Formats: sequence, C-alpha cells, structure tokens
Amino acid sequence: MFGEALRLVRSFHQITQSDLSKALGISRSYLSEVESNRKSPSLDLLQQYAVYFNLPLSSLIFFSENIGESERDIKVKKILGQKIIAILQWVEHKSNLIEKA
Repeated sequence: MFGEALRLVRSFHQITQSDLSKALGISRSYLSEVESNRKSPSLDLLQQYAVYFNLPLSSLIFFSENIGESERDIKVKKILGQKIIAILQWVEHKSNLIEKA
C-alpha cells in the first residue's frame, strides 16, 4: 500500500520514474522497487519526496506507521489507507481519460 501511494503521488503530478529518480538522486530501478513495495524507502528518501511534491512528511508516513498502535487501530488505518489509495487511483484514471480525449 505504501509504494502504491508514492506511485500515485508521482503519477498525479505527471512525472516519470526517470525524471523523479534523477531529481531525487536515486536510480530508476530503486524507485520502481519502492513503488512496487519490493523495497522500503528510507526516511531520507521520504523527506526528499515530501519536499519535491510539497507534501507534509506525515502524509506519506501515514501509509506505513503502525508503531505503538493497537490491532484495531492498525485495521482502521489500513481500511482508511485503502480508501485513500482507491480515490487516488480514480483521480489518476480520470486524468488519463482527459489526456486521451
């Protein structure tokens, strides 16, 4: 879920993996692995991402933070996170339809 959120933020801003990886000083393959949840991003990378997209770091961390939370809190956050991801996917889909029109 975390990687998908990062991918959708990038996609929403219509930036390619290549362009973002250059801007962040990382390889495109590493960014791809992060966005596909095969690797976890460092806090430094998340900070760079937040600065680049002018987002609060806490908004990005929301998708991965579970420390000290009860099982119920984790389930609620997961459900909310999935809903947010679904909304972002819908926005991405609508943007793609508009571009093709």
